[in-house]
Amino acid sequence: MTCAPLPAPQASGRLPTTRRHALRPLAAAALLALALPTARAADSPAHAPQGKPITWIVGFAPGGSLDVLTRHVARQLEARAGVSVVVENRPGASGAISLQAAAKAPADGLTLVSVPGPQLSGPRQPEVGRELTAVAVMARGAMVLVGPAPGAAGSLSELVAAMKAKPGQWSYASSGTGTSQHLAGELLNALAATSMVHVPYKGGGQAVTDVVGGQIPLAMLGVTPVLPHIQSGRLKAYAVTSATRIDSLPDVPTMREAGVPGYEATQWYAVAVPSGTPPERLAQLNQWINQAMQSPELRPTLQAAGAVATPMSLPEIQRFMSQDNAKWKKLAADRRLALD
Repeated sequence: MTCAPLPAPQASGRLPTTRRHALRPLAAAALLALALPTARAADSPAHAPQGKPITWIVGFAPGGSLDVLTRHVARQLEARAGVSVVVENRPGASGAISLQAAAKAPADGLTLVSVPGPQLSGPRQPEVGRELTAVAVMARGAMVLVGPAPGAAGSLSELVAAMKAKPGQWSYASSGTGTSQHLAGELLNALAATSMVHVPYKGGGQAVTDVVGGQIPLAMLGVTPVLPHIQSGRLKAYAVTSATRIDSLPDVPTMREAGVPGYEATQWYAVAVPSGTPPERLAQLNQWINQAMQSPELRPTLQAAGAVATPMSLPEIQRFMSQDNAKWKKLAADRRLALD
C-alpha cells in the first residue's frame, strides 16, 4: 500500500492547519516528559533541593555539649537527606554570630543552626519566632556545677557557705551571656542567696580548660565537656541541675538533694532555619531530625551528655520554647541581668 505524501509547506513556511493540530498532542507530551523528572527531583523527600549540601552552623567552639550532639545528628541527617551535611563552628557573642549568619541565609532549608536554650539575648539579635523558625528540639538535659578538684569543698552546702563568707569573690564560667548555663548559675544565686560573678566564654570546651587549670573557681556547664575531667578526678562535681540524677554521673546529687529546695534547670538543644522556609521543607526536616534522635547510634552521646531525646511536632516546639523562655525572662528581669 502506497502512503499519500505529506502536504507541502505553504509560502509562509508554516505547516497546514490539520498538520499543526496533529503535532500539538505530541509536543505537549514531550514537554511534560521533560518537566516531570525535574519536578520529581525537586519535590522528592529523599533529597535536599537540587542535591546541594546542607550547612549546619554551631555558634560555639568545638567540644561542648551542643557541638558534639550536632555533629552526631548531622551524620544521621546525611543518611536520610541523601546529601552531605557540613558543620561549621562560628563562635562568639554567646551564639549570636551563628544566629545572624543563619538569619541572612536563603530560606531554602539548606542552612540549619543549632540553638541552645533557654537563651535570652538583647533586642538586636535574631530570635526563633522572628528571623528564625525552629524545626526540631533534639534533646533536653542537665547541666553540672563543677570546680577544680584540688582544694574543692566537700559538698554543695559547704561551697555555698564558703561563698557566703566571701560574697562577690566567687565567679563561675559558662558558655556565654544569656545561655542556659548563665541562667542556671543565676538561679542558684537567687535560691541559695549567693553572689557568684558570671564569666562568659565562647563555648563549654574553652571554659573547661580554665576551670581545670584553676584560673576560675567554678563553672556551670553541660555534661559532655566536663565528664572526662570529673571521671579522672581533676574536677569536682557538686550537683546536677535536673530534677533527677543522670546516668553518666550517678553519684552526683541534684541541686535539690544537695540542699537547694525548688531548684530545677534543664537545657535544650533546638534546630532552626531562616524564616520563610517553605512549610513542606520545615515538615521534612522535622521528620528527619526526629527520626535521627531515635537512632540507637545516638544513645551513647545522649547518655554522656545527661540528655534525653525530645522529638516534637512543629506546633509543640513553638509552645514549648515560648513557655520556657517566658520562665527565664522573668528570672532575668528579677535579677536585672544585662544580656547585651
